[in-house]
Amino acid sequence: MTAPVFGMQFSRPADEPVPVIGADFSKILCIETSEDATAGTFPLDTPVRFSTGDSAMVAALGTGLLADQVKGISDQLTGLNAGADVTVVRVAEGEDDAETAASIAAVIATITDIPSAVNATPRIVVAGRTAYRPDMDTINPVVAALEANLGKILAIAPVDVDPTSSANAIDARETLSSERVIPIGIAAKVYEDDELVTRPMAPRIAGLFVRIDNENLGKPFDPIANRPIYGIAGTSRKIPFSLLDGSTEGQQMLEANVSIVVEGEVGVDGAVSDGGFVFIGTDNAQTGELWEQFHQVRGTDYIVTELIAITRQFLGRKITADLAEAWINSIAFKLRDHKAADDILGYTPANQMFKADQNSPENIRLGTLKLDIGIEPAPVFKLANHEIRRYRPAVEGLVNEIIARLNAAA
Repeated sequence: MTAPVFGMQFSRPADEPVPVIGADFSKILCIETSEDATAGTFPLDTPVRFSTGDSAMVAALGTGLLADQVKGISDQLTGLNAGADVTVVRVAEGEDDAETAASIAAVIATITDIPSAVNATPRIVVAGRTAYRPDMDTINPVVAALEANLGKILAIAPVDVDPTSSANAIDARETLSSERVIPIGIAAKVYEDDELVTRPMAPRIAGLFVRIDNENLGKPFDPIANRPIYGIAGTSRKIPFSLLDGSTEGQQMLEANVSIVVEGEVGVDGAVSDGGFVFIGTDNAQTGELWEQFHQVRGTDYIVTELIAITRQFLGRKITADLAEAWINSIAFKLRDHKAADDILGYTPANQMFKADQNSPENIRLGTLKLDIGIEPAPVFKLANHEIRRYRPAVEGLVNEIIARLNAAA
């Protein structure tokens, strides 16, 4: 603009730390078939976003497996936040599981198109037919597509593996290698009207993620292990499990990174609860241990989205000390808030993020700045070791008490 000859001007310098709001990591994408869904509301191969609290939209899903996914999610939301933000893609039922799985995998292959189509990025994916395998030596085609594409939208996926036995579930897990895939080795028994049917457990676990996120201000840093699963009448089989005995079948499955749902038992010391059905699972299908706990993956993804939101506000400006300081402080202040909320254990201090040996004059001349940001996610409490021994000071205290009483009586 032209400066006035006589008057005044106002400007707003952009050299202060900027605040950002974290992304919603509870949005879910569901992909399955539903032959009797309302075609006008849910066209084939088309993403449709709605709330699971919208009864008209839920009714339009019909009675197929896609409807069961949405119901399984909704059943876990027992608080005031009674609706989940869900995007569904209805695919056609094939002649067999192989054809249907191929259709679901094709949707997953284009998963990066979905955020723009519905103005929301799903961070939890519930894909159908993940328990199917062509043979015992081959990965499920849907899971293969998930492994290749989940990272593109910073999403995770609870997936059903063969629920018929622990051996089959573990065998299926051995075909997986992804920090974004959570194998589940048990199916759910649910009522559909007056009929008891077997349905996948993965949608119920997806709903559990949303419930725990809601309990923690919408942030995805908390584990979901040892929490009840609602809306199921039972499990496809009873998995022997004890908190005290590592040789039980359930413990063997957990050791192989296969999550389970077990029934509570009254009066049994090693039972996970006195009643109900409880989810036990902390690990994904990662082959290493550094990013094996899936709540740590989700929490780190959440922070990554915050770093994206912060940094894009500084891109395009000239590099100065003021700009670099404001950028670094914006990141450090956000990480400080996460540390104060116990979302993370700690982070790299602001004065250690920018290192001279990683920011040469040549790179800065090209417009490149590099930060070294360390964060330490909080681990889940998985094992309690108790050491119980005799306590001699108690006996010494007894002796002193006896002497004191005798002296008082004398």
